[in-house]
Amino acid sequence: MGQYSERIATKLTAALQPLALDIHDDSHRHAGHTGDNPDGNGETHFKVTAVSAIFVGKSRVERQRLVYSVLADELKERVHALELVLRAPGEF
Repeated sequence: MGQYSERIATKLTAALQPLALDIHDDSHRHAGHTGDNPDGNGETHFKVTAVSAIFVGKSRVERQRLVYSVLADELKERVHALELVLRAPGEF
C-alpha cells in the first residue's frame, strides 16, 4: 500500500467508521491519460468502496461530497480521480 492509499484509508476510517472499506489503486489503467502521475509511481486514480452507517439517509451526491471533503488535501496534491461505491449497511 502506497503513501496516498494509506492516507486515504486512515482519513476515511476516522471519518466514516466503516463496516467495510476497500481502496484499490487503479492508476495503472490510466497511464498516459490526463492526471497520470509523470513519475510513473501511480496513486492518482483510486476505486474506494465503503459501507458505513454514516451514509444512512444520505443521497449518493451527499455521500460523495462527504468523501471528497475528507480527502480534499489528497485531491489537491496528487489524486486525480476517485471512483466511489458508497453504501449504508444492508444496501447492495
